[in-house]
Amino acid sequence: MERPFAIVTGASSGIGFELAKRCADEGFDLLIAANEPEIEEAARILGEGGRVVQAVEADLATLEGVDKLVDAVRGRRVDALLANAGRGLGHSFLEQNFADVRYVIETNVTGTLYLIHQIGRQMAAKGHGRILITGSIAGFMPGSFQAVYNASKAFLDSFAAALRNELKDSGVSVTCLMPGATDTKFFERAGLTDTKLGTDKKMSPEEVAHQGYEAMMSGDSGVITGLMNKVQVAMTRVMPASVLAEQHRAQTEPGSAEKPSENKVAPL
Repeated sequence: MERPFAIVTGASSGIGFELAKRCADEGFDLLIAANEPEIEEAARILGEGGRVVQAVEADLATLEGVDKLVDAVRGRRVDALLANAGRGLGHSFLEQNFADVRYVIETNVTGTLYLIHQIGRQMAAKGHGRILITGSIAGFMPGSFQAVYNASKAFLDSFAAALRNELKDSGVSVTCLMPGATDTKFFERAGLTDTKLGTDKKMSPEEVAHQGYEAMMSGDSGVITGLMNKVQVAMTRVMPASVLAEQHRAQTEPGSAEKPSENKVAPL
């Protein structure tokens, strides 16, 4: 019998790599993708022990990059799509280079939706499949000094719930993975290393991936990883947006790593 087949994006490191590793450990053949050459080394590591892993280096912020990944499927039935590719961007919105702003939106939103649209159609036609979308608890809070990133994750959190409803009774499940701050390269890439959030203790990507994988395989609607993150999300439901934005500012404003702060609610 053919082994199950999973696509994992953003799989060169961090949560994506750990999601891919868990899939491989559970018997999936893998097609992994990222927009950096490190994806080949990730494939080598994941393929140890004879596991089947194919790597695609592609810019998933572009339609052409997504098409390159989809073409690599070559007609094989996709049992699981783990749409994890994403970008962050710190600092004040008006100080950011707008090309960087666009890249965050095109990676987190446009490219992610295009990939889900392409693979999701195939899944729905076959009446079979699991989709895991990496959102974030950032989507529950106005993201001062991460305004575009948080807004993009709010979009994904909402989109995942809507798509799940549209696909009910179709044989295709949709799960949203909503981590908080996780110990990955995200903070360095987003320019957040001098912030309080960037220097605080974080969850391990292994634990985040474990919870995400288990939720996907159980067909759950979503999972917020970690007890403190669940508490933070609960607080966002009762606190005014202005207060949440100010608390987020205390965690993500450039130089905040050097400032004492009592504000702890800063989802990422």
